[in-house]
Amino acid sequence: MVTADGAYRVLARKYRPSDFGELIGQEAMVRTLTNAIATGRIAHAFILTGVRGVGKTTTARIIARGLNCVGPDGKGGPTIKPCGQCEPCRAIAEDRHVDVMEMDAASRTGVDDIRELTDGVRYKPVSARYKIYIIDEVHMLSKAAFNALLKTLEEPPPDVKFIFATTEIHKVPVTVLSRCQRFSLRRVPVELLEAHYAKVLEAETVSAEPAAIGLVARAADGSVRDGLSLLDQAIALSAGGTISEAAVRDMLGIADKGLMLDLLETVLKGDAAGALGQLASLYDGGADPVMVVQDLLDLVHFLMRLKLTPAAGEGDPAVEGERKRGLPLAEKLSVPVLTRAWQMLLKGLSETQTAPSPLQAAEMVLVRLAYVADLPAPADVVKALSGEGASQPPRAPVGMSTGNAAPSLPPTGSGGAVSRRSVSGEPGPAGAPRMALAAEPVSTGPTLAPMPQSFAEVVELFDRKREAVLRSHLFANVHLVRFEPGRIEIRLTEGAPRDLANRLGKLLGDWTGERWVVSVSQGEGEPTLREQAAAHDEGLRHEAAANPLVRAVLDSFPGARIEAVREIARETPEADEPGEADEEP
Repeated sequence: MVTADGAYRVLARKYRPSDFGELIGQEAMVRTLTNAIATGRIAHAFILTGVRGVGKTTTARIIARGLNCVGPDGKGGPTIKPCGQCEPCRAIAEDRHVDVMEMDAASRTGVDDIRELTDGVRYKPVSARYKIYIIDEVHMLSKAAFNALLKTLEEPPPDVKFIFATTEIHKVPVTVLSRCQRFSLRRVPVELLEAHYAKVLEAETVSAEPAAIGLVARAADGSVRDGLSLLDQAIALSAGGTISEAAVRDMLGIADKGLMLDLLETVLKGDAAGALGQLASLYDGGADPVMVVQDLLDLVHFLMRLKLTPAAGEGDPAVEGERKRGLPLAEKLSVPVLTRAWQMLLKGLSETQTAPSPLQAAEMVLVRLAYVADLPAPADVVKALSGEGASQPPRAPVGMSTGNAAPSLPPTGSGGAVSRRSVSGEPGPAGAPRMALAAEPVSTGPTLAPMPQSFAEVVELFDRKREAVLRSHLFANVHLVRFEPGRIEIRLTEGAPRDLANRLGKLLGDWTGERWVVSVSQGEGEPTLREQAAAHDEGLRHEAAANPLVRAVLDSFPGARIEAVREIARETPEADEPGEADEEP
């Protein structure tokens, strides 16, 4: 759009919504504000959060217009649909209303700026119904500036409203958040963006292929403004002609889906050299290595969907071509192979984004993928090592013929033995016979513990399983009321956690393979194990103090006392040392 002075007006400004009816993808917020205005329950402060380009500042201006609109006849009140004809509506839309002040916190972060703002709060609006302060990127304010704003924000005059906008809500102090009504603006779905951009192009009398509009909508990543900026660029690129999918791909650095499928198929065949050649061609054609890895991730996800639900994407013209080529490929690939490819590409994406040379990082990702494509699936390796698949080598995971034969495990001998080289990968001396290494049987499940026959054995089992916290509670905070294998009745002290009985029963069942019923009783029960241990120690002290030799030592040294008594276990009488006492102080 060219303005009266000859300046071009970008699409993001030209098609900025002027009321809530034009705001797309934010139905929940619009419904809340509609009800609030209709019932007169208008908050004194709002905070709008969301990613860039979803309409935070636009929403703030629409709220300001709606609160100050007086209607064409000058007698209207606050409304969710500002008329756009009255003087307040036109003045706010043109950023010249004296009572609606918009401040950029990124450039005015100091406490002096906020003091200037709060000083003006005391004065009545000049001509509007409400004096409205819009602070964009409010998270950029300094700590002192936030503190200077708190009191005014909590108790502003009745004719003052605050509207904050931020992309980083976590940086706003909770003291500010608690004083505001918060609205989280959602990312706009791709379908809504496609429909919106199609209307914009129609209004601009520009034709475009549906696939091209879909590429722009997906590249926008939920941001209306980002998509409109890309659309502006695509219109300039087409130079008055139809916006084609190929042109948008070149503009965004996105490779053709057919070429990406060729690359993925080559990689999963294990042809590393061919994959590197295809990547070089894509790179020379302007494709971004990061976008190549991202597209491969999207394709693997799409193949997984086709693998699990073959009807995925039916009727969608944007993915119809991918479905025709992807279905046969999805049938050949197994779920473990697709999952492995997804994990490696996801790790490779972060490496490509942070590497000094994204192209080199993307090449290394493809090499790793091509290498593991020829490796057997983990389940096949386990079967071969356990002797279950000795009669046949593990199948290649992809099921596609390649120039290089997939490496397979050597055939197992009796008892399921495999060569040492196949297990450890270490070659032996030249000409030396390979040492056979018997494969250990694969455990079918965890080894079950024997059933405890007393509560002390239960505590000992928790000690062996290294459940230190629960073991300490069982030792110090549990009174045993009744015990039999499979059933425990206990009384808990105040220090015990409330879910102790449930956790005790579950863990005992997992460890022993039997069902345990643990109930909480009000019965007195036995002393806790800690109390029993303390009583036992006290008894040993009294017994030691009754010994004549110990008594003589205590009498000879006034103030001396027995700190502890250690019992020495003796296996046989012959093992006794001469003069060794049963107990020593």
